[in-house]
Amino acid sequence: MTIVEHLEELRKRLLYSLAAFGVATSAGYLFVERILAVVLRPVGQVVFLAPTEAFFVRLKVAALAGVFLSLPVTLYQLWRFVSVGLTPTERRYSLSLIPAALALFVSGAAFAFLVILPIGVRFLLSYQTPNLVPMISVQAYTSFVTAFILAFGLLFQLPVVILFLARLGVVTPASLTAGRKYALLAIVTASAVLTPGGDVVSQMLMAVPTYILYEVSIWVARLVSPRPVAQESPETN
Repeated sequence: MTIVEHLEELRKRLLYSLAAFGVATSAGYLFVERILAVVLRPVGQVVFLAPTEAFFVRLKVAALAGVFLSLPVTLYQLWRFVSVGLTPTERRYSLSLIPAALALFVSGAAFAFLVILPIGVRFLLSYQTPNLVPMISVQAYTSFVTAFILAFGLLFQLPVVILFLARLGVVTPASLTAGRKYALLAIVTASAVLTPGGDVVSQMLMAVPTYILYEVSIWVARLVSPRPVAQESPETN
């Protein structure tokens, strides 16, 4: 394919993804009050500081629901765009990873919301004093939650990426093991950038599970990496 054809293919995949996201967001808006009640559960009562804030927060929550509902379509469109440059074997193998990527994204988001977020919110709110009372706006809180959930969902894709690269022989279990210290540095740096709170506790709550996933990825890479072909010894006459 030429560059123009690649750009046309990218445009088509983006339009399909955006259409799926729009439909999913519209569906999510029908249940936005229930979703918003669940999102606000870790912090309790919040306030809004501008006349339009409550309305736009509902749109943001509906869009967050749209991201999750349209994720299967988005991942498939991404695969369709990337698969052009893959061999038939690589296409079949990468297609089989889409369910795993979807499950890991949802698992990462659920882990962030159900486990990490309550701990982080409890820690951050512990700094209140009689003279320093928290009054959290719904806009600030939903932005914090959205960034946190999406960051965890993306970081939980690490095993899928390593699994794909290991199956293709791009990385090996030995190289992954030798690169532990560099991986740890990259994970800590990514956690510092992606954590919306900016505090050390939130960064560690993101970095520790991600590094555990890296160790799990090394173990999985040992199972799927191509085995070296043993060379036959020459027969003696």
